Amino acid sequence: MIINLAYIAASILFITGLKRLSSPATARQGNAISALGMLIAIIAVLCDNQIISFQWIIVGIIAGSIIGAFAAKRVEMTGMPELVALFNGFGGISSLLLGWSEFHKLFDNQPSGVYERVNNLASIKYWESGTLAAIILAVVIGGITFTGSLIAWAKLSEKINSKAFVFSGQKVVNAGLLGTSLICGILFCYSNGSMLEYKYSFFIAVAVLSLILGVLAVISIGGGDMPVVISLLNSYSGLAACAAGFVIQNNVLIVAGALVGASGLILTNIMCKAMNRSLANVLFSGFGSATTSSSKKGEVQGEAKPIVVSDAYLILEAAQSVLFVPGYGMAVAQAQHAVRELGELLDENGCDVKYGIHPVAGRMPGHMNVLLAEANVSYDLLVEPDDVNPTMEMVDVCVVIGANDVVNPDARDDESSPIYGMPIIEVDKARTVFVLKRSMSSGFAGVQNPLFFNDNTRMLFGDAKASISGIVAEFKGE
Repeated sequence: MIINLAYIAASILFITGLKRLSSPATARQGNAISALGMLIAIIAVLCDNQIISFQWIIVGIIAGSIIGAFAAKRVEMTGMPELVALFNGFGGISSLLLGWSEFHKLFDNQPSGVYERVNNLASIKYWESGTLAAIILAVVIGGITFTGSLIAWAKLSEKINSKAFVFSGQKVVNAGLLGTSLICGILFCYSNGSMLEYKYSFFIAVAVLSLILGVLAVISIGGGDMPVVISLLNSYSGLAACAAGFVIQNNVLIVAGALVGASGLILTNIMCKAMNRSLANVLFSGFGSATTSSSKKGEVQGEAKPIVVSDAYLILEAAQSVLFVPGYGMAVAQAQHAVRELGELLDENGCDVKYGIHPVAGRMPGHMNVLLAEANVSYDLLVEPDDVNPTMEMVDVCVVIGANDVVNPDARDDESSPIYGMPIIEVDKARTVFVLKRSMSSGFAGVQNPLFFNDNTRMLFGDAKASISGIVAEFKGE
């Protein structure tokens, strides 16, 4: 009774924490509330009389705490998307292993010689329960999440090429793998009589096929779609945990997994809308592959006009309105604190300062929001594309910091572009545009940006943090 009440309390805290995570103003509080709920859930589980070995649990807690503390200290904000991908993967593999363990637990609890006495249906009736279906779901979703997350991590960290890898007949192969997994799963759940001895073989086949399917499903998705993939894999990890909760009949795991799965799907839908694409298009189009890229991909379309820090300062000093548009380049340069300082100096100079945030800027959902929050930029200064685009022609200076695809005019003007139709921040309509980049290289999606060659665009080459700090020094007269 007490354990069930603890589970209910933990579930309420999860829901409350998730609600508070929806606003940057209450996000930290929401995180703390959710953590408290998880602590209560863990204590309740440890108090359950089904615990086998507290010694191994303590070892696991210590090992996990050390790894978590090390990761929190060592992983920089630029590595946060990769870390989130790994977290999703670990959630998936834990669900798979739990399903595997529960399968062995059920097998060990069967009467001796059950596989030999195949005609004694009474002795195998338990195998026909819905528990086996839950085990298969945990294994399939967990396996896809694990290997898919590893591929996402490798692409985000550039261990492998971020471009979409497609081959002839890939969709047929993926459909065949999924169909075979479903058939093996059904046979696993309902095999009796002479088929009973193959039940474990069906289980292993499902596990292996799900791991392969995870690789093929994500490797065919280009780097430009990684924010959507990250949120989708997060949802998968929640669904796998929910299935695992049904396997072990743990109510709080069912609730927590369902919350993660549902919120991940909602976020995935939001990200797809931000790119004006359907989820099916993201998963199956092979965006970023050689077969779908524009003929102008990587082609120089004009002459860039460089500018130096001192000239950029003079223009900003006279500006009445400035819009900062951050991208992954700001994360790489760790320039968020310098950007916040420059914004404050501009504000003191009587300038209206805003920060334009595109939902898919960076390499994971909310990446830019997290970076700016770390630098204590007020949430009230953050604006979305729909809020700023109608008045973009009145903006004196747009400062684009390492962003590429989310400000690419081809998404609006060039029907042959692979990103055509994606809503963008229309910085090209501003009176002056500063683009801070190290080079003229294309963005993560591998698409060239004609913005760099516009008459109103000036390229400020070099490290973004150094460039912004140089402008700050000019304002301070240093």
